[in-house]
Amino acid sequence: MTNAATQPEIDPRFYRQVLGQYPTGVCVITATRSDGEPVAMVVGSFTSVSLDPPLIAFFPDKNSSSWAKLRDCEHFCVNILSADQEPVCRKLASKDPDKFSGTPHAISERRNPVLDGVVAWIECQRHSISDAGDHDMMLGRILALDIASGELPLLFFQGGYGRFTPASLAAAGNQGLSLEQLRCIDRVRPEMERLVLDIPGNCIATVRVAGELAVAASAGQGRHHTGATLVGQRLPFVPPTGAVHAAWLGAEEAGRWLAKVPARSAAQEGSLAAVRARGYSVGLLSEGQRALAERVRASAQTDPPGSVIDYEDLLDELAFDPPELSPETCSRIRLISAPLFDATGAVAMAITLHDFPKPPADGGIAIFIDRVRAAAAASTGLLGGHAPTS
Repeated sequence: MTNAATQPEIDPRFYRQVLGQYPTGVCVITATRSDGEPVAMVVGSFTSVSLDPPLIAFFPDKNSSSWAKLRDCEHFCVNILSADQEPVCRKLASKDPDKFSGTPHAISERRNPVLDGVVAWIECQRHSISDAGDHDMMLGRILALDIASGELPLLFFQGGYGRFTPASLAAAGNQGLSLEQLRCIDRVRPEMERLVLDIPGNCIATVRVAGELAVAASAGQGRHHTGATLVGQRLPFVPPTGAVHAAWLGAEEAGRWLAKVPARSAAQEGSLAAVRARGYSVGLLSEGQRALAERVRASAQTDPPGSVIDYEDLLDELAFDPPELSPETCSRIRLISAPLFDATGAVAMAITLHDFPKPPADGGIAIFIDRVRAAAAASTGLLGGHAPTS
Protein backbone atom coordinates (compact mmCIF):
# COMPACT_ATOMS: atom_id res chain seq x y z
CA MET A 1 0.00 0.00 0.00
CA THR A 2 1.40 3.43 -0.96
CA ASN A 3 2.03 5.85 1.91
CA ALA A 4 0.15 9.10 1.28
CA ALA A 5 3.08 11.02 2.72
CA THR A 6 5.27 9.88 -0.18
CA GLN A 7 2.88 11.17 -2.84
CA PRO A 8 4.09 14.24 -4.78
CA GLU A 9 2.57 17.64 -4.09
CA ILE A 10 0.32 18.92 -6.89
CA ASP A 11 0.14 22.68 -7.26
CA PRO A 12 -3.57 23.65 -7.29
CA ARG A 13 -3.13 26.38 -9.89
CA PHE A 14 -1.22 24.09 -12.25
CA TYR A 15 -3.78 21.34 -11.63
CA ARG A 16 -6.56 23.64 -12.81
CA GLN A 17 -4.48 24.81 -15.78
CA VAL A 18 -3.78 21.27 -16.99
CA LEU A 19 -7.31 19.98 -16.45
CA GLY A 20 -8.60 23.12 -18.16
CA GLN A 21 -7.26 21.73 -21.44
CA TYR A 22 -10.13 19.24 -21.37
CA PRO A 23 -13.43 20.82 -22.49
CA THR A 24 -16.58 19.93 -20.58
CA GLY A 25 -20.25 20.46 -21.15
CA VAL A 26 -22.18 22.76 -18.85
CA CYS A 27 -25.27 21.55 -17.00
CA VAL A 28 -27.62 23.02 -14.44
CA ILE A 29 -28.88 20.68 -11.76
CA THR A 30 -32.33 21.80 -10.61
CA ALA A 31 -34.63 20.54 -7.88
CA THR A 32 -37.31 21.70 -5.45
CA ARG A 33 -36.70 21.45 -1.72
CA SER A 34 -39.26 20.06 0.66
CA ASP A 35 -40.19 23.62 1.70
CA GLY A 36 -41.01 24.46 -1.95
CA GLU A 37 -37.85 26.48 -2.71
CA PRO A 38 -36.49 25.86 -6.24
CA VAL A 39 -32.73 25.41 -6.28
CA ALA A 40 -30.12 25.29 -9.03
CA MET A 41 -26.42 24.48 -9.30
CA VAL A 42 -24.15 24.80 -12.36
CA VAL A 43 -21.82 21.82 -12.86
CA GLY A 44 -19.21 20.85 -15.44
CA SER A 45 -18.65 17.37 -14.04
CA PHE A 46 -21.76 15.60 -15.33
CA THR A 47 -21.21 12.18 -16.90
CA SER A 48 -23.08 9.05 -17.92
CA VAL A 49 -22.26 6.03 -15.75
CA SER A 50 -24.39 2.99 -16.56
CA LEU A 51 -27.06 1.82 -18.99
CA ASP A 52 -28.32 -1.08 -16.87
CA PRO A 53 -29.39 0.31 -14.49
CA PRO A 54 -29.54 3.79 -16.10
CA LEU A 55 -27.25 5.93 -13.94
CA ILE A 56 -25.59 9.33 -14.29
CA ALA A 57 -23.26 11.20 -11.95
CA PHE A 58 -21.99 14.64 -11.09
CA PHE A 59 -19.38 15.80 -8.60
CA PRO A 60 -20.32 18.85 -6.49
CA ASP A 61 -17.87 20.73 -4.30
CA LYS A 62 -18.56 19.83 -0.66
CA ASN A 63 -18.32 23.53 0.29
CA SER A 64 -20.86 24.69 -2.31
CA SER A 65 -23.83 26.49 -0.79
CA SER A 66 -25.96 25.35 -3.73
CA TRP A 67 -25.00 21.73 -3.09
CA ALA A 68 -25.96 22.14 0.56
CA LYS A 69 -29.49 22.98 -0.60
CA LEU A 70 -29.62 20.24 -3.26
CA ARG A 71 -28.05 17.41 -1.32
CA ASP A 72 -31.20 16.21 0.43
CA CYS A 73 -33.56 16.50 -2.56
CA GLU A 74 -34.98 13.12 -3.57
CA HIS A 75 -35.37 14.07 -7.22
CA PHE A 76 -33.45 16.40 -9.50
CA CYS A 77 -33.15 17.36 -13.16
CA VAL A 78 -29.99 17.70 -15.25
CA ASN A 79 -30.45 20.55 -17.76
CA ILE A 80 -27.85 20.44 -20.56
CA LEU A 81 -27.35 24.07 -21.56
CA SER A 82 -27.24 25.20 -25.19
CA ALA A 83 -24.49 27.42 -26.56
CA ASP A 84 -26.84 30.44 -26.46
CA GLN A 85 -27.58 30.03 -22.73
CA GLU A 86 -24.40 31.51 -21.30
CA PRO A 87 -26.41 34.36 -19.66
CA VAL A 88 -28.68 31.74 -18.05
CA CYS A 89 -25.61 29.88 -16.83
CA ARG A 90 -24.08 33.00 -15.29
CA LYS A 91 -27.29 33.94 -13.52
CA LEU A 92 -27.88 30.48 -12.06
CA ALA A 93 -24.24 30.30 -10.93
CA SER A 94 -24.52 33.65 -9.14
CA LYS A 95 -25.45 34.46 -5.54
CA ASP A 96 -28.77 35.93 -6.71
CA PRO A 97 -31.33 34.94 -4.05
CA ASP A 98 -34.04 34.60 -6.73
CA LYS A 99 -32.22 32.78 -9.53
CA PHE A 100 -35.37 31.63 -11.29
CA SER A 101 -36.94 35.07 -11.61
CA GLY A 102 -36.86 35.91 -15.32
CA THR A 103 -35.43 32.48 -16.18
CA PRO A 104 -38.05 30.71 -18.34
CA HIS A 105 -38.77 27.21 -17.10
CA ALA A 106 -41.51 24.67 -16.50
CA ILE A 107 -42.14 22.49 -13.45
CA SER A 108 -42.14 18.74 -14.06
CA GLU A 109 -44.42 16.17 -12.41
CA ARG A 110 -41.61 15.52 -9.93
CA ARG A 111 -41.51 19.25 -9.09
CA ASN A 112 -38.17 19.83 -10.83
CA PRO A 113 -37.60 23.07 -12.75
CA VAL A 114 -36.89 22.23 -16.41
CA LEU A 115 -35.25 25.17 -18.16
CA ASP A 116 -36.55 26.42 -21.51
CA GLY A 117 -34.18 26.20 -24.47
CA VAL A 118 -31.88 23.48 -23.12
CA VAL A 119 -30.31 20.92 -25.45
CA ALA A 120 -31.76 18.06 -23.41
CA TRP A 121 -32.94 17.24 -19.90
CA ILE A 122 -32.64 14.18 -17.66
CA GLU A 123 -34.76 13.66 -14.55
CA CYS A 124 -33.29 11.45 -11.84
CA GLN A 125 -33.88 10.02 -8.41
CA ARG A 126 -31.06 10.21 -5.89
CA HIS A 127 -29.27 6.83 -5.96
CA SER A 128 -26.27 7.38 -3.69
CA ILE A 129 -23.83 9.99 -2.44
CA SER A 130 -20.24 9.02 -1.74
CA ASP A 131 -16.99 10.70 -0.81
CA ALA A 132 -14.66 11.95 -3.59
CA GLY A 133 -11.99 13.98 -1.82
CA ASP A 134 -13.01 17.62 -1.55
CA HIS A 135 -16.05 16.78 -3.69
CA ASP A 136 -18.96 14.39 -3.36
CA MET A 137 -20.08 11.95 -6.03
CA MET A 138 -23.83 12.02 -6.61
CA LEU A 139 -25.23 9.07 -8.52
CA GLY A 140 -28.71 9.52 -9.97
CA ARG A 141 -31.01 6.88 -11.40
CA ILE A 142 -32.66 8.13 -14.59
CA LEU A 143 -36.47 8.29 -14.49
CA ALA A 144 -37.18 10.33 -17.63
CA LEU A 145 -35.18 12.12 -20.32
CA ASP A 146 -35.66 13.87 -23.63
CA ILE A 147 -33.96 15.94 -26.30
CA ALA A 148 -35.38 19.46 -26.14
CA SER A 149 -33.93 22.02 -28.56
CA GLY A 150 -31.22 19.72 -29.95
CA GLU A 151 -28.98 22.79 -30.40
CA LEU A 152 -25.21 22.86 -29.98
CA PRO A 153 -24.13 22.67 -26.31
CA LEU A 154 -22.43 25.26 -24.14
CA LEU A 155 -18.83 24.32 -23.33
CA PHE A 156 -16.38 25.32 -20.60
CA PHE A 157 -12.75 25.37 -21.79
CA GLN A 158 -9.58 26.96 -20.41
CA GLY A 159 -11.53 29.01 -17.90
CA GLY A 160 -14.15 30.40 -20.28
CA TYR A 161 -17.43 29.57 -21.98
CA GLY A 162 -17.68 28.76 -25.65
CA ARG A 163 -19.33 26.56 -28.20
CA PHE A 164 -18.46 23.53 -30.31
CA THR A 165 -18.65 24.35 -34.01
CA PRO A 166 -17.82 21.18 -35.91
CA ALA A 167 -16.49 21.41 -39.45
CA SER A 168 -17.45 17.78 -39.78
CA LEU A 169 -18.31 14.77 -37.66
CA ALA A 170 -17.32 11.13 -38.08
CA ALA A 171 -18.79 7.95 -36.66
CA ALA A 172 -17.30 6.45 -33.53
CA GLY A 173 -15.55 3.09 -33.68
CA ASN A 174 -18.37 1.28 -31.90
CA GLN A 175 -20.93 1.74 -34.68
CA GLY A 176 -20.09 -1.31 -36.77
CA LEU A 177 -17.62 0.31 -39.17
CA SER A 178 -14.33 -1.41 -39.83
CA LEU A 179 -11.04 0.23 -38.92
CA GLU A 180 -10.27 0.63 -42.63
CA GLN A 181 -13.62 2.38 -43.21
CA LEU A 182 -12.91 4.77 -40.34
CA ARG A 183 -9.47 5.51 -41.76
CA CYS A 184 -10.98 6.22 -45.17
CA ILE A 185 -13.52 8.58 -43.59
CA ASP A 186 -10.72 10.53 -41.90
CA ARG A 187 -8.97 10.96 -45.25
CA VAL A 188 -12.00 12.36 -47.08
CA ARG A 189 -13.48 14.63 -44.42
CA PRO A 190 -11.41 17.66 -45.55
CA GLU A 191 -12.92 17.35 -49.03
CA MET A 192 -16.41 17.19 -47.56
CA GLU A 193 -15.67 20.33 -45.55
CA ARG A 194 -14.43 22.15 -48.64
CA LEU A 195 -17.54 21.09 -50.55
CA VAL A 196 -19.94 22.65 -48.04
CA LEU A 197 -17.85 25.81 -47.92
CA ASP A 198 -18.42 26.15 -51.67
CA ILE A 199 -22.07 25.08 -51.56
CA PRO A 200 -23.78 25.75 -48.23
CA GLY A 201 -25.65 22.58 -47.41
CA ASN A 202 -25.09 19.24 -45.75
CA CYS A 203 -22.75 16.56 -47.05
CA ILE A 204 -22.88 13.03 -45.67
CA ALA A 205 -20.69 10.03 -46.39
CA THR A 206 -22.40 6.63 -46.45
CA VAL A 207 -20.87 3.18 -46.31
CA ARG A 208 -22.28 -0.31 -46.56
CA VAL A 209 -22.34 -2.11 -43.21
CA ALA A 210 -23.99 -5.51 -42.76
CA GLY A 211 -26.45 -5.05 -45.59
CA GLU A 212 -27.38 -1.51 -44.58
CA LEU A 213 -26.24 2.00 -45.42
CA ALA A 214 -24.64 3.80 -42.48
CA VAL A 215 -24.00 7.53 -42.29
CA ALA A 216 -20.31 7.53 -41.40
CA ALA A 217 -19.58 11.27 -41.52
CA SER A 218 -21.29 14.62 -41.95
CA ALA A 219 -20.15 18.13 -42.82
CA GLY A 220 -22.11 21.39 -42.96
CA GLN A 221 -25.50 22.18 -41.54
CA GLY A 222 -27.86 22.95 -44.41
CA ARG A 223 -30.99 25.08 -44.45
CA HIS A 224 -33.03 22.78 -42.20
CA HIS A 225 -30.39 22.03 -39.59
CA THR A 226 -31.96 20.93 -36.29
CA GLY A 227 -28.79 20.62 -34.22
CA ALA A 228 -28.92 16.81 -34.36
CA THR A 229 -26.34 14.89 -36.36
CA LEU A 230 -27.15 12.16 -38.87
CA VAL A 231 -23.87 10.39 -38.09
CA GLY A 232 -24.50 6.79 -37.07
CA GLN A 233 -28.01 6.62 -38.52
CA ARG A 234 -28.77 3.75 -40.87
CA LEU A 235 -30.98 3.14 -43.89
CA PRO A 236 -31.94 -0.19 -45.45
CA PHE A 237 -29.91 -0.89 -48.59
CA VAL A 238 -32.92 -1.32 -50.87
CA PRO A 239 -34.06 0.23 -54.16
CA PRO A 240 -34.38 3.02 -55.04
CA THR A 241 -32.05 4.50 -52.40
CA GLY A 242 -28.43 3.44 -52.43
CA ALA A 243 -28.22 3.22 -56.23
CA VAL A 244 -24.84 4.97 -56.11
CA HIS A 245 -23.57 2.00 -54.08
CA ALA A 246 -25.30 -0.63 -56.22
CA ALA A 247 -24.51 0.67 -59.71
CA TRP A 248 -20.94 -0.68 -59.76
CA LEU A 249 -21.68 -4.05 -58.13
CA GLY A 250 -21.21 -7.28 -60.07
CA ALA A 251 -24.26 -8.60 -61.90
CA GLU A 252 -25.09 -11.22 -59.27
CA GLU A 253 -24.84 -8.88 -56.30
CA ALA A 254 -26.71 -6.10 -58.12
CA GLY A 255 -29.43 -8.62 -58.95
CA ARG A 256 -29.86 -9.45 -55.28
CA TRP A 257 -30.20 -5.75 -54.51
CA LEU A 258 -32.83 -5.29 -57.24
CA ALA A 259 -34.74 -8.34 -55.99
CA LYS A 260 -35.29 -6.73 -52.58
CA VAL A 261 -38.17 -4.73 -54.08
CA PRO A 262 -39.46 -6.91 -56.97
CA ALA A 263 -42.12 -4.42 -58.05
CA ARG A 264 -39.42 -1.84 -58.85
CA SER A 265 -36.84 -4.22 -60.27
CA ALA A 266 -37.27 -3.46 -63.99
CA ALA A 267 -37.41 0.32 -63.61
CA GLN A 268 -34.53 0.31 -61.15
CA GLU A 269 -32.32 -1.69 -63.50
CA GLY A 270 -32.58 1.17 -65.98
CA SER A 271 -31.78 3.63 -63.22
CA LEU A 272 -28.61 1.73 -62.33
CA ALA A 273 -27.49 1.97 -65.94
CA ALA A 274 -28.15 5.72 -65.88
CA VAL A 275 -26.13 6.12 -62.67
CA ARG A 276 -23.18 4.23 -64.15
CA ALA A 277 -23.30 6.26 -67.36
CA ARG A 278 -23.55 9.62 -65.55
CA GLY A 279 -21.17 8.79 -62.73
CA TYR A 280 -23.57 10.07 -60.07
CA SER A 281 -27.06 9.59 -58.63
CA VAL A 282 -29.82 12.14 -58.01
CA GLY A 283 -32.94 12.18 -55.88
CA LEU A 284 -35.90 14.29 -56.94
CA LEU A 285 -38.32 16.36 -54.91
CA SER A 286 -41.50 14.44 -54.14
CA GLU A 287 -43.92 13.92 -51.27
CA GLY A 288 -42.04 10.75 -50.46
CA GLN A 289 -38.73 12.60 -50.41
CA ARG A 290 -40.15 15.22 -48.04
CA ALA A 291 -41.54 12.53 -45.74
CA LEU A 292 -38.27 10.59 -45.79
CA ALA A 293 -36.21 13.71 -45.01
CA GLU A 294 -38.49 14.46 -42.06
CA ARG A 295 -38.25 10.86 -40.85
CA VAL A 296 -34.46 10.95 -41.04
CA ARG A 297 -34.31 14.25 -39.12
CA ALA A 298 -36.67 12.90 -36.45
CA SER A 299 -34.63 9.71 -36.12
CA ALA A 300 -31.45 11.72 -35.64
CA GLN A 301 -33.07 13.59 -32.74
CA THR A 302 -34.70 10.62 -31.01
CA ASP A 303 -33.05 7.32 -31.94
CA PRO A 304 -29.57 6.20 -30.91
CA PRO A 305 -26.92 5.74 -33.62
CA GLY A 306 -27.33 2.38 -35.33
CA SER A 307 -31.13 2.50 -35.45
CA VAL A 308 -32.43 1.54 -38.89
CA ILE A 309 -34.87 4.08 -40.33
CA ASP A 310 -37.91 2.27 -41.71
CA TYR A 311 -39.29 3.83 -44.88
CA GLU A 312 -40.78 0.86 -46.73
CA ASP A 313 -44.13 2.64 -46.87
CA LEU A 314 -42.53 5.49 -48.84
CA LEU A 315 -40.76 3.48 -51.56
CA ASP A 316 -43.43 4.02 -54.20
CA GLU A 317 -43.32 7.78 -53.64
CA LEU A 318 -39.54 8.18 -54.00
CA ALA A 319 -38.05 9.37 -57.28
CA PHE A 320 -34.40 8.64 -58.06
CA ASP A 321 -32.31 8.64 -61.24
CA PRO A 322 -34.79 9.16 -64.11
CA PRO A 323 -33.64 8.07 -67.58
CA GLU A 324 -33.57 11.67 -68.85
CA LEU A 325 -32.53 14.81 -67.02
CA SER A 326 -34.75 17.41 -68.64
CA PRO A 327 -34.71 21.04 -67.42
CA GLU A 328 -37.94 20.37 -65.51
CA THR A 329 -36.46 17.25 -63.91
CA CYS A 330 -33.25 19.07 -63.00
CA SER A 331 -35.28 21.72 -61.19
CA ARG A 332 -36.52 18.99 -58.84
CA ILE A 333 -33.12 17.59 -57.85
CA ARG A 334 -32.67 17.66 -54.08
CA LEU A 335 -29.95 15.02 -53.55
CA ILE A 336 -26.68 14.54 -55.44
CA SER A 337 -24.60 11.43 -54.67
CA ALA A 338 -21.26 10.40 -56.14
CA PRO A 339 -19.16 7.28 -55.51
CA LEU A 340 -15.68 7.10 -54.03
CA PHE A 341 -13.68 4.16 -55.34
CA ASP A 342 -10.98 2.10 -53.64
CA ALA A 343 -7.79 0.63 -55.09
CA THR A 344 -9.74 -2.27 -56.65
CA GLY A 345 -12.20 0.01 -58.44
CA ALA A 346 -15.04 -0.93 -56.07
CA VAL A 347 -17.24 1.66 -54.36
CA ALA A 348 -15.71 2.33 -50.93
CA MET A 349 -18.33 4.88 -49.90
CA ALA A 350 -20.47 7.64 -51.36
CA ILE A 351 -20.86 11.33 -50.59
CA THR A 352 -24.28 12.96 -50.82
CA LEU A 353 -24.97 16.68 -50.91
CA HIS A 354 -28.45 17.69 -49.75
CA ASP A 355 -30.33 20.54 -48.11
CA PHE A 356 -28.55 22.99 -50.42
CA PRO A 357 -29.77 26.43 -51.58
CA LYS A 358 -31.38 27.23 -54.90
CA PRO A 359 -28.78 26.80 -57.66
CA PRO A 360 -27.54 29.91 -59.48
CA ALA A 361 -29.52 30.93 -62.54
CA ASP A 362 -26.36 30.87 -64.63
CA GLY A 363 -25.47 27.17 -64.82
CA GLY A 364 -28.19 25.81 -62.56
CA ILE A 365 -27.91 22.47 -60.82
CA ALA A 366 -25.12 21.37 -63.17
CA ILE A 367 -22.71 23.56 -61.18
CA PHE A 368 -23.59 21.70 -57.99
CA ILE A 369 -23.36 18.31 -59.70
CA ASP A 370 -19.93 19.12 -61.12
CA ARG A 371 -18.71 20.27 -57.70
CA VAL A 372 -19.91 17.07 -55.99
CA ARG A 373 -18.25 14.94 -58.67
CA ALA A 374 -15.03 16.92 -58.27
CA ALA A 375 -15.08 16.31 -54.51
CA ALA A 376 -15.69 12.61 -55.09
CA ALA A 377 -12.84 12.39 -57.60
CA ALA A 378 -10.44 14.18 -55.24
CA SER A 379 -11.53 11.91 -52.39
CA THR A 380 -11.00 8.82 -54.53
CA GLY A 381 -7.45 10.05 -55.09
CA LEU A 382 -6.97 10.48 -51.34
CA LEU A 383 -8.04 6.84 -50.88
CA GLY A 384 -5.53 5.68 -53.48
CA GLY A 385 -8.44 4.46 -55.58
CA HIS A 386 -9.57 4.66 -59.16
CA ALA A 387 -12.83 4.42 -61.08
CA PRO A 388 -13.40 1.06 -62.81
CA THR A 389 -12.45 1.00 -66.48
CA SER A 390 -15.62 -0.79 -67.58
